[in-house]
Amino acid sequence: MVSPGLRYAPRVPEQSIPIERLHTFQRRGGRLGPQLQRALQVELPRYRMPDTRWDFTQVLPGYHEVVLEIGSGMGEATLAMAGAEPDTAIIAVEVLDRGIAALARGVAAAGFDNVRIHPDDAVSALANLVPENSLSGIRVWFPDPWPKARHHKRRLFQPSAVALMASRLRAGGTLHAATDVDDYAEQMVAVLGAEPTLRPVLLHGPRPTWRPVTKFEAAGAAAGRQSHDFVYVRGSD
Repeated sequence: MVSPGLRYAPRVPEQSIPIERLHTFQRRGGRLGPQLQRALQVELPRYRMPDTRWDFTQVLPGYHEVVLEIGSGMGEATLAMAGAEPDTAIIAVEVLDRGIAALARGVAAAGFDNVRIHPDDAVSALANLVPENSLSGIRVWFPDPWPKARHHKRRLFQPSAVALMASRLRAGGTLHAATDVDDYAEQMVAVLGAEPTLRPVLLHGPRPTWRPVTKFEAAGAAAGRQSHDFVYVRGSD
């Protein structure tokens, strides 16, 4: 299915980047104020996921639904979803210290028990820490589009990464992606559509009412960009 708003037919990348060579982020510097520094030192350890393979019955006891959020940014959407879904555990994965600190501070202020934070690379976490068939959902909202053609190989939505994400979903689990970059939307639907274990339930849809508007989405809307949402469900083996 191709959205009328898109100009090109979707195409799977000609070469799938091996998962061990997929680097989808670039660390950025920047000084943190005293409150965010304190959040990294004091609040983050309370919510940080372990660096050994995750056993959700131990690290998130009592939660049957566990969702992995890839790229939580400054954490606004994470906090909104945590409040709306108190019975769902959310593991927010982020690499930028400012976002990690802001989320840890926000979780502590709200008193949420259903949020955990993994301050590292999501691809590495999926490959090494997340058990197979364990997640009820994966959310990837407005990932870095790497707009220059020579950087497209760093985009998260490559066949190898999508296959890895699908393997970590349990049967009936959902993968929800969103972007406001048209050519990345084309790549998403092509790669997701080529993964045999996933079936689409929403293609190029408008934002579901339950999904919070993210900071990046609001900026894109102000600049005239249209958001595209994609939801896929993993079938039973």
